[in-house]
Amino acid sequence: MSDSEKSSELANNAKKTILLQLGISLAIAAGFLLKDGSWVAISAFYGGLVSVATTTMLSRGINRASVAAEKSAQMSQVILYLGAVVRFVLVLVMFGIGLGALEMAALPLIIGFVITQLVFVLMAGRQGREKQTSAE
Repeated sequence: MSDSEKSSELANNAKKTILLQLGISLAIAAGFLLKDGSWVAISAFYGGLVSVATTTMLSRGINRASVAAEKSAQMSQVILYLGAVVRFVLVLVMFGIGLGALEMAALPLIIGFVITQLVFVLMAGRQGREKQTSAE
């Protein structure tokens, strides 16, 4: 498989994961809307969006790291490590804004984030297994 095919496959997998995360976030928000009202639903959806933002940043970081790997493996590693730090800080800042400044409902926000993040983990595992199966 060529480098452009690998890049295209990574981009397609990232799009699928992000769209699934958005769909799950909307479903979670709809459940909270029916049960507890609009503000709680918005809080849950915001939590999901935090996870979607980190997935998007990870996808972009992987693309940058794969391009950098052609020139320097060390630079590729630096890009990935810095990306991890930035994503961690992003989560903290977004949670701070949601819980502190916007005074969103904490439990729905966290539930939205955790379930949407779990979707990311499950999709990554599934894609890894598919890749392993196709390599054999």
